[in-house]
Amino acid sequence: MKPVALALLVSTLLAGCANNQSPTGRGQTLLFSDAQMQQMGAQSFETMKQSEKISQNKAQTDYVNCIAKRIVAVLPDQSLQWDVVLFESDQVNAFALPGGHIGVYTGLLKVATDQDQLATVMGHEVAHVLAQHGNEQVSRAQLTGLGLQVADAAIGASGVANKDLYMAALGLGANVGIILPFGRSQESEADIVGLELMAKAGFNPEKSITLWQNMAKAGGAQGPELLSTHPSHSHRIEDLQTAQNQVMPLYTQARKQSLTECKIAQVK
Repeated sequence: MKPVALALLVSTLLAGCANNQSPTGRGQTLLFSDAQMQQMGAQSFETMKQSEKISQNKAQTDYVNCIAKRIVAVLPDQSLQWDVVLFESDQVNAFALPGGHIGVYTGLLKVATDQDQLATVMGHEVAHVLAQHGNEQVSRAQLTGLGLQVADAAIGASGVANKDLYMAALGLGANVGIILPFGRSQESEADIVGLELMAKAGFNPEKSITLWQNMAKAGGAQGPELLSTHPSHSHRIEDLQTAQNQVMPLYTQARKQSLTECKIAQVK
């Protein structure tokens, strides 16, 4: 494509997306439809289920599903049937994908030692989906070079040949050897939105601080995979402490309801 024509195309795409805003009011460039993002999410999750070992531990799987069910119940969009899978792996990690897909690795259960701490991580990952961060990533790829292949994958034109690219753009780069990490602003946004989700679901937001303190100690100097592109531990904890006054009333209100407790013996 000639440079002038390409510049006009990019300008048109950006102009059409200029008014998108994240849940915190941050401007976003979103080039893909909900249907395209859901397709990418579904294809990526199916790839994960085929390539990763799925846990057969019923107690742990029920525990993860219990937490997910409560978080999903407070989402504004109740039209999706969320698919939740516990993967057998030492990775201290989790992810959520557009279209209603949540993956949790058993290694995370050794660091997130109660329902509130695990809800912190799961709420954070679901917040990435709610805030359309995956769409931002794929859109960025579209505008910066990886784009044409990612766009082809998004509309189903290139089959599985480019699955690594859009999986990377959805935050699964560690598994496929490519990474397009979420930016610090997206990570901080997911922290705050996730904190609100867990509080509305009746999980104690104060435990989020404990969780990230545990994360800071896990995995040696590098920390676990979940922290590889995230804000510094101290900065994250400061932000979470600042947000407590905002979310505690949501938690207090939620606790007035009859909520299912999600409990399991601590994983060793």
